[in-house]
Amino acid sequence: MPSEKFYVTQEGYDDLVKELENLVHNVRPQVIVELQEARAQGDLSENADYDAAREHQAQVEARIREVEAILKQAEIIEESDDESHQKVIHIGSVVTIEDLSDNEIATYTIVGTTEADPFEGKISNESPVVQAILDKKVGDVVTIAKATVPYDVKIIDIK
Repeated sequence: MPSEKFYVTQEGYDDLVKELENLVHNVRPQVIVELQEARAQGDLSENADYDAAREHQAQVEARIREVEAILKQAEIIEESDDESHQKVIHIGSVVTIEDLSDNEIATYTIVGTTEADPFEGKISNESPVVQAILDKKVGDVVTIAKATVPYDVKIIDIK
C-alpha cells in the first residue's frame, strides 16, 4: 500500500513536532500518574477514575501514533519567490477568489489536510474548491463542480 503524503507548511511541521514533544514528555507522564493514583484507590472493577485514566491514556497514545505517522510522511511545502511559481495555484499559495454567484471575495492559504482550518483562512488541498483551482492562473474563471450546488469563482490574485 503506498504511503500517503501529508503536505504541511514549515510552521505546521514545527507545530506537530512541538505537539509530539508535549505529548511524550508532559502529557504521557501525567497520565501515568493519573493511573497510579486511580490504582491506589483499590478495586479496579468499579473504579470510574481508573476507567477515565485508561481512556485518557488510550487517547494520548493514539494521538502520539497519529502525529508520528504524519511527521514520518510529511512533505514540507516549499515557499518560493520564483515568479513563475507564483503564476499558478499550488499547495502553499495564498489565493484570492471571487464567488461569482454573490460577488463575495475571499482569501485562502492552500495547505495540507493536517493544517486545514477554514476559520483561519486555511483550506485543504483536498477540498472541492482547491481541487478545481489548482494549476489555474489569475483571471481564470473556474466552476466548482463538486460542491452541493456548483458555482463559478474567478481567481483574483495568487501569492
